[in-house]
Amino acid sequence: MKIALTIAGSDSGGAAGIQADLKTFQQFGVFGTTVIVALTAQNTLGVRAVEAVSESMVRAQLTALAEDLPPAALKTGMLAEAGLVRLVARTVRETGWGPVVVDPVMVSTSGSRLLTTEAEEVLREDLLPLAALVTPNLDEAAILTGRVVHDPATMERAGTTLLRFGAAAALVKGGHLSGGEITDVLVTPAGVRRFTHPRIDTASTHGTGCTLSAAITAGLALGRDLEDAVADGLDFVHRAIAAAPGLGNGHGPLNHTVAGPRAAR
Repeated sequence: MKIALTIAGSDSGGAAGIQADLKTFQQFGVFGTTVIVALTAQNTLGVRAVEAVSESMVRAQLTALAEDLPPAALKTGMLAEAGLVRLVARTVRETGWGPVVVDPVMVSTSGSRLLTTEAEEVLREDLLPLAALVTPNLDEAAILTGRVVHDPATMERAGTTLLRFGAAAALVKGGHLSGGEITDVLVTPAGVRRFTHPRIDTASTHGTGCTLSAAITAGLALGRDLEDAVADGLDFVHRAIAAAPGLGNGHGPLNHTVAGPRAAR
């Protein structure tokens, strides 16, 4: 069994972060390990509190996994603070772990900041060059590139800029686009591929980015090539949104129990 690692924050509501990642890894048939870098108190209505884990504890978690359970692929999610971003980037360089999927989590679905402004620059300079794939939404792509990102054409330009910053590939997510169709844009050195699917009219969208990056990470751990891993991940998220259980009174969770790509075929 392949190991997939998530380095991210804990979501007490179970919809995003470490909890969503582990549920997704399970459905893809990989063994999930974790490094928790922050605790959040949240539910479908919003984030009540955020507390970063100490650098010494994060380092201890990373060292424990390096000694005994090295991953076949890993993802980063919420990293909270600049010091934690530097620590994670340094560990990835020293261990040679990869491929790395960087989900640049900056703001929660409800609008709470999950990454300090200082850490944004560190993520851009230290972590992006290590990324096999970076998966920003429109707002995150705009922050990382300093460009306005509002349609597929500007998404493609933002992805090209992220490659110039050092990422091997970029998937700019279109969930915040207006209209009845969602377009996600994958930019690689080989070219551009657009993935489209109809928008599902629902408030159950909390954790979509975490789930997608975890699904892609699982696919890479299983040896799928990048485009196949992205296609499988997008399909999994679309089906998980369609089957959402309707829990909570705000932005509800996806249904992470939908079949992974192998069982679905």
